[in-house]
Amino acid sequence: MTDRVAQQTGFADFVHGERAFVSRVHLQPQSAGLMIEMPDGSALLWPWAEVRRLPDQADPSNLVLGRSDNKLARLYLRDAALIAEVQAHASHLKKRDNMVPLSKLLVWAGGAVASVVTIIFVLVPLMAAQLAEILPPEGEKALGDATFEQIRTALDETGFTGTPICDDPAGNAAMQAMYQRLNPASDLPYGVQIHVLDHDMVNAFALPGGRIVFFRGLIDQAETAEEVAAVLAHEIGHVVHRDPTRDALRSAGSLGVLGLLFGDFAGGTITLFLANQLVNASYSQAAEATADAYAHALLDNADISPSSLGTMFERLRAEYGDAEGIIAHFMSHPQMGARIAASQAAVSTTRDYGSILSGLEWTALQAVCTPETGAATQPDDAIKKSWP
Repeated sequence: MTDRVAQQTGFADFVHGERAFVSRVHLQPQSAGLMIEMPDGSALLWPWAEVRRLPDQADPSNLVLGRSDNKLARLYLRDAALIAEVQAHASHLKKRDNMVPLSKLLVWAGGAVASVVTIIFVLVPLMAAQLAEILPPEGEKALGDATFEQIRTALDETGFTGTPICDDPAGNAAMQAMYQRLNPASDLPYGVQIHVLDHDMVNAFALPGGRIVFFRGLIDQAETAEEVAAVLAHEIGHVVHRDPTRDALRSAGSLGVLGLLFGDFAGGTITLFLANQLVNASYSQAAEATADAYAHALLDNADISPSSLGTMFERLRAEYGDAEGIIAHFMSHPQMGARIAASQAAVSTTRDYGSILSGLEWTALQAVCTPETGAATQPDDAIKKSWP
């Protein structure tokens, strides 16, 4: 005779799991478990110790049951009294079977973090370095053009027209005369375009595809044309070694991995971070030192003192100090003192250096933004000074 633990019985929908077919069954709670009477007269017994409530149920007023040793079978209960009866006797209803131990989860998590770190800091840089060598010039130029417009838009306070490009003919002609005097054409993988943006930031940077961008603030702060030429020579060094392309690919790859992890599938955050990365171009210390060395040689060949690069650094160090100790090892740029000493060491003591521009050309370059914006002003102390 069946040992009943309760008088409450009822009906439920049953899915065997082997095929998508729902049966209406009669349920009888017993001391040994939940008796399921099938329409064909057969019966199944689910022991209470094996009855489980399935998680994440859409309707909390219903109860969906499964069995610990059968991952496919389902019971759908809608009778409130029968649900209460089952909940009273199924002592392991909320138990989670085959839970992964915390130690194993920590090992898996550590492995996942290590994989991401390896991808971002090892594989992505290696791939970026390889791609930078084989990417066609048209691809680099397209990347540089798109990033240039993105930067102009990001720096425009109105958010509509983009930061103006200074287009005074005499000022731009002076910049081109400076470039021609440096004469780096034989070293370049492609032609160079130089732009001056009407912005107070004291900065200059190179973009993929041969674009070199100056901000008005840097020209305003320079005391001589030779200092501007030294900065130009440094950025040409980055172009020669394709540092902007390599850095852009590395940043885009790393941010792409993080975007996939954190849900930025549209890439909006990637675009903004990439633009910021290129404005505040922070290459490796080796790349910066190489660009400095290239600038020293280019200036010397053009009969311009390499110390001009150091004089700009001198004023920046006087205003912002230098990184010392352990912090210096984590900075993307070498210490200012080392860069100043390198520029001075590159000076030849057996020759006299000349000027890169005439006085009239230097005046024109200083006023390159004047026709569009009025007289140039010194940058406010609160403006971020990103270069070098």
